[in-house]
Amino acid sequence: MNDPTSTEVTTSKSPTHLAYHVRDILTQEGAKAFWTRIGSAWAHGDGKGFNITIETVPLDGRITLRTPSEVKE
Repeated sequence: MNDPTSTEVTTSKSPTHLAYHVRDILTQEGAKAFWTRIGSAWAHGDGKGFNITIETVPLDGRITLRTPSEVKE
């Protein structure tokens, strides 16, 4: 039976998303975005939310969640 009030969470150790602080900076060449990883997120098992761990809180800019991509060497 599916309980709509369930708080089921995935137990994966790897995050489903990474949190970045993104700052838009104007340079002589034009606008440039600087991305700094600040945390991780894990999707709930029911697909209706996330648990987010933030290691630092930015004072400006925005927080963006992205799926991790494999590192190419």
